[in-house]
Amino acid sequence: MIHLDTNYLIGLAVPGSSPAQNVDQWLAAGEPLAASALAWTEFLNGPVSADEIALVESVIEGNIVPFEKPTAVLASQLFNQGGRRRGSRFDCLIEATAILANAELATENRKDFEAFVPFGLKLK
Repeated sequence: MIHLDTNYLIGLAVPGSSPAQNVDQWLAAGEPLAASALAWTEFLNGPVSADEIALVESVIEGNIVPFEKPTAVLASQLFNQGGRRRGSRFDCLIEATAILANAELATENRKDFEAFVPFGLKLK
């Protein structure tokens, strides 16, 4: 299972982009894809067209992982373990969703997420 960060969801709407090419390879290899509800929200904040939303949703086959209490608990632990960096709150929510799903996280912002690998995050 591969969870897509917001920048990957955005990249899917851009034919030929690096995220789109990677996703094509993963799909060809039979990798299931998903996105956290938070990444999906960020994607929908756009600007994004109805056609782009439909395209991306079809690629991930509607696999949008809900935000629940265990995710909130883990995200707060990650936030505190990661130094309580103000800009990392949303990233911690996305990370927690991937960790709990035992999924790899595909992101174009590896630098923002690498500090959380020791806490169980797997980066693609």
